[in-house]
Amino acid sequence: MTAMGVTDQVLADLAAEGDDVDRMVAGLADRQWMLPTPAPGWTIAHQVAHLADNSRITALAAVNPAEFEARRHAMGSGFENFDAVIAAGAAEQLAGTPAELLARWRTQRAAARDALAAVPPGQKVPWMVTPLSVATVASAQIMELFGHGQDIADALGVLREPSARIRHVARFGVRTRDFAFLAHGLTPPADEFSVELAAPGDLGDLGDLGDLGGLGGQIWRFGPDSAAQRVSGPAVDFCLLVTRRRHRDDLALTASGPDADRWLSIAQAYVGPPGPGRAPRS
Repeated sequence: MTAMGVTDQVLADLAAEGDDVDRMVAGLADRQWMLPTPAPGWTIAHQVAHLADNSRITALAAVNPAEFEARRHAMGSGFENFDAVIAAGAAEQLAGTPAELLARWRTQRAAARDALAAVPPGQKVPWMVTPLSVATVASAQIMELFGHGQDIADALGVLREPSARIRHVARFGVRTRDFAFLAHGLTPPADEFSVELAAPGDLGDLGDLGDLGGLGGQIWRFGPDSAAQRVSGPAVDFCLLVTRRRHRDDLALTASGPDADRWLSIAQAYVGPPGPGRAPRS
């Protein structure tokens, strides 16, 4: 598959992931939008407002890089203002009724996908730390939908069925390994890790994902097979870990090697302060 073919696939998965989260909230009564989620101080409405603002910023990065850079600058060189900027963006989206918020989010996520699709082949998009390919920015958006969608599901008591789309989240989580160490004031390990993840039961037809790597049957493999330090377990557990939606003690992930073990305690696939994460459920 060509680079554009991979990009088209990721953008299609981005749209599908957005539709999946949409289905969880589309039929909610207004009072249900006020249900608290596991994120302290955030209701379901806050979660959707954040996703709407995230879509707005994604479109901005694709069509107006200068304005995007101004917003990124407001977060501070060390992202010390990150939480305040994120909260302000979500607050802007919260205006009006839940129906108006839902309509706004739908419009903005469609605009973000269209803006990414219009980026010329080979051109990168400015992002939080460094410019990224369109496919990688779209993967970051799938990661946002996965994580905040999980918060919504937890608030509603809904069990989400993982799809093959979480492969983008897993890949993004592997790629952001070094950021997790840096965010905790640690020096990233010099060598790559081997990460082997058991895919969800029904993969469907993903086709040839080119530089996303081969499926390897029901196992998704990242990093060199010969790596001394290794992480393995269910792909959905890894995605819950790197989005910090579950504590590692509640997940069936194993690590071989001290650096790999440390990573499982600090992994995060998103920019910003690490925060306390989730407490163990068990």
